Amino acid sequence: MTKEPLRIAFLASRNGSSFRAIVETIEAGSLPAAACLLVSNNRAAPALDFAQAHGVPTLVLPTKTDPEAADARLAEALAEAGADLVVLSGYLRRLGPATLSRFRNRILNIHPGPLPDFGGEGMYGRRVHEAVIAAGAAESAVVIHLVDEVYDNGPAIARRAIPLAAGETPESLEAKVTAAEPAFFVETLGRIARGELKLPG
Repeated sequence: MTKEPLRIAFLASRNGSSFRAIVETIEAGSLPAAACLLVSNNRAAPALDFAQAHGVPTLVLPTKTDPEAADARLAEALAEAGADLVVLSGYLRRLGPATLSRFRNRILNIHPGPLPDFGGEGMYGRRVHEAVIAAGAAESAVVIHLVDEVYDNGPAIARRAIPLAAGETPESLEAKVTAAEPAFFVETLGRIARGELKLPG
């Protein structure tokens, strides 16, 4: 009996770099998965254009006016798409209880620094790299973790170290981390799809 491909839905607010890399890997036949939906809270997100060009269904779902209704609609849309996993690719909104409950231990995010020391509310983008350098750390990391009700709090499932060079700046560290993230997400999803990495529950 042939195993069904992993059905992955994506949430992106802007460019969706990891989303793009994952879709391209699926199209190349190197990841046994299917991109079943892209949802964005931003009607102008470039990720939407990429999705439409690659045949991935899209949904624009603003969240500010009525967060509770948006949360319920998101949970329903992900379920209707048959998503096995939900991947956050630069999604800049906190997820609500309906989505978190319905997809418990099935929502993945990538964080651009070591957790838990360099995570939490407000710790994103350049701020993380500035904090890592200010702390005098010998290395940073990209960490893929499960998403729960608290920012960057869910269990880490995969981690890749990013060594700091002499004279590292927030800008140079950001470039290294940003370059490493998409391939690491692809690699980790491959391990999940092949059954090499088991998620809780």
